[in-house]
Amino acid sequence: MKKLTIGLFAIVALISTQSIKAQTLDEVVNNYEIANGGKEKLLSLKSVKMIGSLDVQGYEVGVTVTAVNGVGTRNDISVPGMGEGFQVVNTKKGWDFMPFRGQSSPEEISQEQLKYAQALLDLQGLLVNYKEKGNQVELLGKENLSGTECFKLKVTSKIGKVYTLFIDAKTYYRVKMIGKGSSASGEVDIEVSYSDYKKTDDGYVFPYVQTIEAGSIVFKTIEVNKTIDEKIFTVD
Repeated sequence: MKKLTIGLFAIVALISTQSIKAQTLDEVVNNYEIANGGKEKLLSLKSVKMIGSLDVQGYEVGVTVTAVNGVGTRNDISVPGMGEGFQVVNTKKGWDFMPFRGQSSPEEISQEQLKYAQALLDLQGLLVNYKEKGNQVELLGKENLSGTECFKLKVTSKIGKVYTLFIDAKTYYRVKMIGKGSSASGEVDIEVSYSDYKKTDDGYVFPYVQTIEAGSIVFKTIEVNKTIDEKIFTVD
């Protein structure tokens, strides 16, 4: 009986050790990179153009996201019957132009808004090469999100912005991101959920549905590493 008890304790200890090992930060990040095409693939991501739509109160709002890694990002928004607007950010400045919000011409965003928006210039994301980028990442354990067991990570960016990431414990896809953003009226909470992951023909993995407070943006096409005229990231 004594030998049996010792044997059971050994098995429990082994299982516990394996469980702890499976939840180390390095392994979570590594599996996240593999799930999203691999670290080498992620680091080769230079540009992306995503075209989709968002249903807002019965209106199908057209959304086009265009970005070049480390250079700039541009969101073009088209509202039926109300016109077209955009948000542009580069390494030095950013602009908003939303005629359906009463703007008659593009307006430069504040420096605080610019700091938050420039995080979008890193197409590889917060986790890939996070140490080299100066980001700090902590594994906070696991949390259940609507029936999905997720790893919960706290990410503090180089400039001190804090994000909480939820990574699916089975697929290692990002399920949700919670953070802070900045608007003309001050700091705001931002929460984005990600779903419908698909692999492009050239091996890149993207969530084709991103859900924000206003609703779900459904992307129909995603083009990767195409030539993009960088002039679209400035406003004269």
